[in-house]
Amino acid sequence: MATKVYVTGASRGLGKAVSEKFLQEGYTVIGIGRSSDIHHKNYTFQTCDLSLTSDVKNIQFDAESEEIILINNAGQIGNIQRISDQQTPDFEEVLRVNTLAPMYLSWSCLHHSTGAVKIANISSGAATRAIPCWAAYCASKAALDRFSETLQLEEKEKGKDVRIWSVAPGVIDTAMQEKIRAASPAHFSSLDTFLDLKKNDELTSPQVAADKLFRLIVHAEINRVVCSLREIE
Repeated sequence: MATKVYVTGASRGLGKAVSEKFLQEGYTVIGIGRSSDIHHKNYTFQTCDLSLTSDVKNIQFDAESEEIILINNAGQIGNIQRISDQQTPDFEEVLRVNTLAPMYLSWSCLHHSTGAVKIANISSGAATRAIPCWAAYCASKAALDRFSETLQLEEKEKGKDVRIWSVAPGVIDTAMQEKIRAASPAHFSSLDTFLDLKKNDELTSPQVAADKLFRLIVHAEINRVVCSLREIE
């Protein structure tokens, strides 16, 4: 059987855009998440709350595919507030969605597939620098980077046909950015930076990012595991 592409968080933003890009290029796509409004003959959907590990463990991959592409796109910013000011920290949910779900899905994909595998974990520039009021998010993405690098080394040791990336997509015009811009200035010292990005039309569209991500995955334009879509012109 031909390549099958699995995309988490396919209902909106980058996840929807990259799903539509692969569909346009003739691929079979399986969306994973809580909802989806993509309608295409080559698209199917697996309902999954990625904050529930029990749901994530139930996701099935087609072991007979010649190639599986897994794009762990779903993510959440969490509380935009200093840790000591939070009344109810959401550490667990942020880590379950941003880190544990990609880890479990990567394991399941590699464990069950018999063909080639490509995994693109959507990371963030926040993985490599501390941003006040994003502590859980930064930690979750830093962990995803190290996990991806380690996983690639393990599969290389086994001589498997596996490529893994942990890719920072840049600042994309999505619902997450809307939440960031709605943060309280008292709780988020970098608010003006993100307001200016929107004001000055400096956000990347989901479609442009999806095109670059497609090129990265299909044509392997970057060999390093931890990378950024900014590197692709």
